[in-house]
Amino acid sequence: MAIYVDIKKKMGDFELKVKFEAGHETLALLGDSGCGKSMTLRCIAGIMTPDEGVIRINDHLVFDSEKKINIRPQDRHVGFLFQNYALFPNMTVLENIMVGLERQGKQSKAYRAEEAGKYVEALHLSGLEDHYPSQLSGGQQQRTALARILASKPEILLLDEPFSALDAALRWEMEQVVRNTIKEFDGSTLLVSHNRDEVYRLSDKVAVYLNGHIDAFDEKWKLFADPHTAAAARLTGCKNISKAHVEGRKIVADEWGIAFDLPREGFWQAIGLRAHDFRLCQEGAPYSFAYEVTDRIEDTFSYIISIRPQGVVDSPVIRWELDKAEGVKVPDQGFCCVSKEKVMLLTQ
Repeated sequence: MAIYVDIKKKMGDFELKVKFEAGHETLALLGDSGCGKSMTLRCIAGIMTPDEGVIRINDHLVFDSEKKINIRPQDRHVGFLFQNYALFPNMTVLENIMVGLERQGKQSKAYRAEEAGKYVEALHLSGLEDHYPSQLSGGQQQRTALARILASKPEILLLDEPFSALDAALRWEMEQVVRNTIKEFDGSTLLVSHNRDEVYRLSDKVAVYLNGHIDAFDEKWKLFADPHTAAAARLTGCKNISKAHVEGRKIVADEWGIAFDLPREGFWQAIGLRAHDFRLCQEGAPYSFAYEVTDRIEDTFSYIISIRPQGVVDSPVIRWELDKAEGVKVPDQGFCCVSKEKVMLLTQ
Protein backbone atom coordinates (compact mmCIF):
# COMPACT_ATOMS: atom_id res chain seq x y z
CA MET A 1 0.00 0.00 0.00
CA ALA A 2 1.23 3.50 -0.81
CA ILE A 3 0.27 7.15 -1.12
CA TYR A 4 1.28 9.75 -3.68
CA VAL A 5 0.66 13.47 -3.12
CA ASP A 6 1.39 16.38 -5.45
CA ILE A 7 -0.83 19.35 -4.54
CA LYS A 8 -1.11 23.11 -4.25
CA LYS A 9 -3.47 24.98 -1.95
CA LYS A 10 -3.57 28.73 -1.37
CA MET A 11 -5.27 30.33 1.61
CA GLY A 12 -4.80 34.07 1.89
CA ASP A 13 -1.09 34.82 1.82
CA PHE A 14 -0.17 31.22 2.60
CA GLU A 15 0.45 28.66 -0.12
CA LEU A 16 0.91 24.92 0.37
CA LYS A 17 2.95 23.31 -2.41
CA VAL A 18 4.15 19.79 -1.63
CA LYS A 19 5.03 16.60 -3.47
CA PHE A 20 5.92 13.27 -1.83
CA GLU A 21 5.10 9.59 -1.72
CA ALA A 22 5.27 6.91 0.96
CA GLY A 23 5.06 3.14 0.89
CA HIS A 24 4.36 0.66 3.67
CA GLU A 25 6.06 2.86 6.26
CA THR A 26 5.55 5.79 8.60
CA LEU A 27 6.31 9.19 7.14
CA ALA A 28 6.54 12.06 9.63
CA LEU A 29 5.69 15.61 8.61
CA LEU A 30 7.90 17.68 10.91
CA GLY A 31 7.63 21.43 11.20
CA ASP A 32 6.54 24.47 13.17
CA SER A 33 2.89 25.37 13.68
CA GLY A 34 1.28 26.93 10.62
CA CYS A 35 3.68 25.45 8.06
CA GLY A 36 1.07 23.32 6.26
CA LYS A 37 1.38 19.89 7.90
CA SER A 38 -2.21 19.55 9.09
CA MET A 39 -3.50 21.16 5.88
CA THR A 40 -1.79 18.37 3.95
CA LEU A 41 -3.61 15.72 5.99
CA ARG A 42 -6.93 17.46 5.51
CA CYS A 43 -6.41 17.57 1.75
CA ILE A 44 -5.58 13.85 1.71
CA ALA A 45 -8.67 13.06 3.79
CA GLY A 46 -10.90 15.17 1.55
CA ILE A 47 -11.84 17.63 4.29
CA MET A 48 -10.12 20.38 2.27
CA THR A 49 -9.88 20.55 -1.51
CA PRO A 50 -6.53 21.45 -3.12
CA ASP A 51 -6.54 24.12 -5.81
CA GLU A 52 -4.71 21.75 -8.12
CA GLY A 53 -2.79 18.50 -8.13
CA VAL A 54 -3.13 14.76 -7.63
CA ILE A 55 -3.66 12.49 -4.61
CA ARG A 56 -3.47 8.73 -5.05
CA ILE A 57 -4.05 6.15 -2.30
CA ASN A 58 -2.81 2.77 -3.45
CA ASP A 59 -4.33 2.33 -6.90
CA HIS A 60 -7.21 4.70 -6.18
CA LEU A 61 -7.12 8.21 -7.61
CA VAL A 62 -8.99 10.19 -4.95
CA PHE A 63 -8.20 13.66 -6.29
CA ASP A 64 -7.15 14.95 -9.69
CA SER A 65 -7.85 18.58 -10.53
CA GLU A 66 -7.36 18.10 -14.27
CA LYS A 67 -9.63 15.07 -14.47
CA LYS A 68 -12.19 16.71 -12.13
CA ILE A 69 -11.94 13.81 -9.66
CA ASN A 70 -12.64 14.56 -5.99
CA ILE A 71 -13.77 11.48 -4.06
CA ARG A 72 -15.92 12.09 -0.96
CA PRO A 73 -14.06 11.83 2.40
CA GLN A 74 -16.15 8.82 3.49
CA ASP A 75 -15.16 6.94 0.32
CA ARG A 76 -11.39 7.50 0.58
CA HIS A 77 -10.79 4.73 3.16
CA VAL A 78 -8.69 7.07 5.30
CA GLY A 79 -8.30 6.75 9.06
CA PHE A 80 -7.84 10.27 10.48
CA LEU A 81 -6.93 10.74 14.16
CA PHE A 82 -7.67 14.38 14.96
CA GLN A 83 -5.95 16.33 17.72
CA ASN A 84 -9.18 16.39 19.75
CA TYR A 85 -10.10 12.79 18.71
CA ALA A 86 -13.56 13.91 17.40
CA LEU A 87 -15.55 11.33 19.35
CA PHE A 88 -19.34 11.55 19.31
CA PRO A 89 -20.19 12.91 22.80
CA ASN A 90 -23.64 11.31 22.89
CA MET A 91 -22.32 7.84 22.09
CA THR A 92 -20.63 5.33 24.37
CA VAL A 93 -17.20 3.87 23.73
CA LEU A 94 -18.73 0.81 22.09
CA GLU A 95 -21.11 2.88 19.98
CA ASN A 96 -18.30 5.16 18.79
CA ILE A 97 -16.30 2.13 17.65
CA MET A 98 -19.38 0.65 15.96
CA VAL A 99 -19.57 3.79 13.81
CA GLY A 100 -16.25 2.80 12.30
CA LEU A 101 -17.71 -0.53 11.22
CA GLU A 102 -20.33 1.16 9.04
CA ARG A 103 -17.81 1.37 6.19
CA GLN A 104 -17.95 -2.41 5.89
CA GLY A 105 -21.55 -2.22 4.64
CA LYS A 106 -24.89 -2.92 6.26
CA GLN A 107 -24.53 -5.39 9.12
CA SER A 108 -26.77 -6.22 12.03
CA LYS A 109 -26.30 -4.25 15.23
CA ALA A 110 -25.41 -7.48 17.04
CA TYR A 111 -22.65 -8.22 14.53
CA ARG A 112 -21.24 -4.69 14.78
CA ALA A 113 -21.30 -4.85 18.59
CA GLU A 114 -19.44 -8.16 18.52
CA GLU A 115 -16.82 -6.85 16.08
CA ALA A 116 -16.44 -3.60 18.05
CA GLY A 117 -15.80 -5.69 21.14
CA LYS A 118 -12.66 -7.08 19.49
CA TYR A 119 -11.25 -3.57 19.18
CA VAL A 120 -12.27 -2.79 22.76
CA GLU A 121 -10.09 -5.68 23.87
CA ALA A 122 -7.23 -4.89 21.47
CA LEU A 123 -7.00 -1.25 22.63
CA HIS A 124 -7.36 -2.15 26.34
CA LEU A 125 -10.77 -0.52 26.79
CA SER A 126 -12.50 -3.43 28.53
CA GLY A 127 -14.86 -2.20 31.25
CA LEU A 128 -15.34 1.16 29.55
CA GLU A 129 -17.76 0.06 26.84
CA ASP A 130 -20.71 1.96 28.33
CA HIS A 131 -18.78 5.10 29.21
CA TYR A 132 -19.27 8.36 27.33
CA PRO A 133 -16.28 10.45 26.10
CA SER A 134 -16.77 12.95 28.95
CA GLN A 135 -16.20 10.11 31.41
CA LEU A 136 -12.88 9.09 29.86
CA SER A 137 -9.33 10.25 30.45
CA GLY A 138 -7.36 11.73 27.56
CA GLY A 139 -5.57 8.43 26.98
CA GLN A 140 -8.83 6.48 26.99
CA GLN A 141 -10.36 8.91 24.51
CA GLN A 142 -7.37 8.49 22.22
CA ARG A 143 -7.56 4.70 22.38
CA THR A 144 -11.28 4.86 21.60
CA ALA A 145 -10.60 7.06 18.58
CA LEU A 146 -7.89 4.67 17.39
CA ALA A 147 -10.21 1.70 17.84
CA ARG A 148 -12.91 3.43 15.77
CA ILE A 149 -10.39 4.21 13.04
CA LEU A 150 -9.02 0.66 12.89
CA ALA A 151 -12.55 -0.77 12.83
CA SER A 152 -13.16 1.13 9.59
CA LYS A 153 -10.36 -0.87 7.89
CA PRO A 154 -8.55 2.17 6.46
CA GLU A 155 -5.96 1.97 3.72
CA ILE A 156 -3.93 4.81 5.25
CA LEU A 157 -3.56 6.31 8.73
CA LEU A 158 -3.33 10.07 9.27
CA LEU A 159 -2.21 11.07 12.77
CA ASP A 160 -2.39 14.80 13.49
CA GLU A 161 -0.36 15.67 16.60
CA PRO A 162 -1.71 12.55 18.37
CA PHE A 163 -0.21 13.40 21.77
CA SER A 164 -0.79 17.16 21.95
CA ALA A 165 -3.89 16.84 24.16
CA LEU A 166 -2.22 14.56 26.70
CA ASP A 167 -0.31 15.46 29.84
CA ALA A 168 3.29 14.38 30.26
CA ALA A 169 2.43 11.30 32.31
CA LEU A 170 0.24 9.88 29.54
CA ARG A 171 2.33 10.82 26.51
CA TRP A 172 4.80 7.95 26.79
CA GLU A 173 2.09 5.38 27.49
CA MET A 174 0.02 6.48 24.51
CA GLU A 175 3.06 6.74 22.28
CA GLN A 176 3.60 3.02 22.82
CA VAL A 177 -0.05 2.34 21.92
CA VAL A 178 0.34 4.33 18.69
CA ARG A 179 3.72 2.74 17.99
CA ASN A 180 2.25 -0.76 18.24
CA THR A 181 -0.77 0.30 16.17
CA ILE A 182 1.26 1.61 13.23
CA LYS A 183 3.69 -1.30 13.49
CA GLU A 184 0.85 -3.76 12.93
CA PHE A 185 -0.97 -1.58 10.37
CA ASP A 186 -0.71 -2.85 6.80
CA GLY A 187 -0.40 0.47 5.01
CA SER A 188 1.09 3.95 4.96
CA THR A 189 0.99 6.14 8.07
CA LEU A 190 1.44 9.91 7.99
CA LEU A 191 2.34 11.44 11.34
CA VAL A 192 2.17 15.20 11.89
CA SER A 193 4.33 16.49 14.73
CA HIS A 194 6.61 19.30 15.82
CA ASN A 195 8.29 17.05 18.42
CA ARG A 196 11.56 15.72 17.00
CA ASP A 197 11.89 12.96 19.63
CA GLU A 198 8.45 11.53 18.81
CA VAL A 199 9.28 11.74 15.13
CA TYR A 200 12.54 9.87 15.56
CA ARG A 201 10.98 7.10 17.66
CA LEU A 202 7.92 6.57 15.48
CA SER A 203 8.84 7.30 11.87
CA ASP A 204 10.80 5.66 9.07
CA LYS A 205 11.16 8.76 6.91
CA VAL A 206 10.82 12.48 7.62
CA ALA A 207 9.58 15.37 5.49
CA VAL A 208 10.63 18.70 7.00
CA TYR A 209 8.04 21.39 6.29
CA LEU A 210 8.97 25.06 5.98
CA ASN A 211 6.47 27.77 5.02
CA GLY A 212 4.25 25.46 2.97
CA HIS A 213 6.90 23.44 1.17
CA ILE A 214 9.12 20.47 1.92
CA ASP A 215 12.55 21.75 2.88
CA ALA A 216 14.20 18.33 3.35
CA PHE A 217 13.16 14.69 2.90
CA ASP A 218 15.05 11.53 3.84
CA GLU A 219 15.18 8.44 5.99
CA LYS A 220 15.05 9.61 9.61
CA TRP A 221 18.53 8.50 10.66
CA LYS A 222 20.10 10.08 7.59
CA LEU A 223 18.20 13.33 8.07
CA PHE A 224 19.12 13.66 11.74
CA ALA A 225 22.77 12.93 10.94
CA ASP A 226 22.89 15.24 7.91
CA PRO A 227 19.88 17.61 7.86
CA HIS A 228 20.90 19.30 4.57
CA THR A 229 19.41 22.71 5.46
CA ALA A 230 19.57 25.13 8.37
CA ALA A 231 15.81 24.84 8.92
CA ALA A 232 15.97 21.04 9.00
CA ALA A 233 18.92 21.17 11.42
CA ARG A 234 16.95 23.42 13.78
CA LEU A 235 13.81 21.27 13.61
CA THR A 236 15.80 18.10 14.29
CA GLY A 237 17.16 19.66 17.48
CA CYS A 238 20.43 21.35 16.60
CA LYS A 239 20.96 24.17 19.09
CA ASN A 240 24.07 25.66 17.46
CA ILE A 241 23.71 27.01 13.92
CA SER A 242 25.75 29.82 12.38
CA LYS A 243 25.74 31.41 8.98
CA ALA A 244 28.92 30.39 7.19
CA HIS A 245 30.88 30.67 3.98
CA VAL A 246 33.56 28.65 2.23
CA GLU A 247 36.95 30.29 2.07
CA GLY A 248 39.49 28.21 0.19
CA ARG A 249 39.54 24.86 1.95
CA LYS A 250 37.97 26.24 5.12
CA ILE A 251 34.39 26.61 6.31
CA VAL A 252 34.09 29.87 8.27
CA ALA A 253 31.34 30.22 10.87
CA ASP A 254 30.57 33.91 10.47
CA GLU A 255 28.68 34.38 13.75
CA TRP A 256 31.20 32.48 15.90
CA GLY A 257 34.37 33.82 14.29
CA ILE A 258 35.94 30.37 13.94
CA ALA A 259 36.99 28.27 10.95
CA PHE A 260 37.35 24.53 10.36
CA ASP A 261 38.89 22.48 7.60
CA LEU A 262 36.22 21.90 4.97
CA PRO A 263 34.91 18.34 5.51
CA ARG A 264 33.61 18.09 1.93
CA GLU A 265 33.20 20.29 -1.10
CA GLY A 266 30.02 22.23 -1.68
CA PHE A 267 28.35 25.62 -1.63
CA TRP A 268 27.59 25.75 2.09
CA GLN A 269 25.82 28.70 3.71
CA ALA A 270 25.60 27.55 7.32
CA ILE A 271 27.20 25.20 9.81
CA GLY A 272 25.61 23.24 12.64
CA LEU A 273 27.11 21.62 15.74
CA ARG A 274 24.94 19.51 18.03
CA ALA A 275 25.22 20.31 21.72
CA HIS A 276 26.12 16.73 22.73
CA ASP A 277 28.96 16.38 20.21
CA PHE A 278 31.60 18.58 21.91
CA ARG A 279 34.51 17.15 23.87
CA LEU A 280 37.56 18.58 25.60
CA CYS A 281 40.80 18.43 23.60
CA GLN A 282 44.30 19.85 23.24
CA GLU A 283 45.24 23.01 21.36
CA GLY A 284 45.61 22.34 17.65
CA ALA A 285 43.35 19.29 17.55
CA PRO A 286 41.27 18.95 14.35
CA TYR A 287 37.97 20.85 14.39
CA SER A 288 38.78 22.59 17.66
CA PHE A 289 38.68 26.11 19.05
CA ALA A 290 39.55 27.91 22.26
CA TYR A 291 36.47 28.55 24.38
CA GLU A 292 35.41 30.39 27.51
CA VAL A 293 32.41 29.53 29.68
CA THR A 294 29.73 32.21 30.02
CA ASP A 295 27.11 30.27 32.01
CA ARG A 296 26.36 26.89 33.57
CA ILE A 297 22.93 25.34 34.16
CA GLU A 298 22.29 22.06 35.96
CA ASP A 299 19.45 20.08 34.39
CA THR A 300 17.89 16.87 35.72
CA PHE A 301 20.31 14.50 34.01
CA SER A 302 22.74 16.83 32.28
CA TYR A 303 24.83 19.96 32.53
CA ILE A 304 24.13 22.74 30.02
CA ILE A 305 27.17 24.90 29.50
CA SER A 306 27.15 28.13 27.48
CA ILE A 307 30.45 28.88 25.81
CA ARG A 308 31.79 31.28 23.21
CA PRO A 309 35.07 31.29 21.27
CA GLN A 310 37.79 33.13 23.20
CA GLY A 311 38.27 36.69 22.04
CA VAL A 312 35.02 36.84 20.04
CA VAL A 313 33.00 39.15 22.27
CA ASP A 314 29.98 39.48 19.98
CA SER A 315 29.63 35.76 19.31
CA PRO A 316 26.27 34.15 20.13
CA VAL A 317 26.72 31.60 22.88
CA ILE A 318 27.24 27.97 21.88
CA ARG A 319 25.35 25.32 23.83
CA TRP A 320 27.32 22.34 25.14
CA GLU A 321 25.47 19.53 26.93
CA LEU A 322 27.06 16.76 29.00
CA ASP A 323 25.40 13.82 30.72
CA LYS A 324 25.96 13.94 34.45
CA ALA A 325 26.85 10.25 34.43
CA GLU A 326 29.93 10.96 32.31
CA GLY A 327 31.48 12.96 35.14
CA VAL A 328 33.33 15.34 32.79
CA LYS A 329 34.48 18.60 34.40
CA VAL A 330 34.64 21.51 31.96
CA PRO A 331 37.10 24.26 33.02
CA ASP A 332 36.19 27.92 32.54
CA GLN A 333 38.64 28.14 29.63
CA GLY A 334 40.23 25.57 27.37
CA PHE A 335 39.88 23.86 24.02
CA CYS A 336 36.96 21.84 22.72
CA CYS A 337 36.35 20.05 19.45
CA VAL A 338 33.95 17.88 17.50
CA SER A 339 34.73 14.98 15.20
CA LYS A 340 34.84 15.63 11.47
CA GLU A 341 31.73 13.57 10.73
CA LYS A 342 29.71 15.59 13.30
CA VAL A 343 30.22 18.91 11.50
CA MET A 344 26.92 19.60 9.72
CA LEU A 345 27.33 21.54 6.49
CA LEU A 346 24.09 23.24 5.54
CA THR A 347 22.37 25.39 2.95
CA GLN A 348 19.95 28.14 3.95
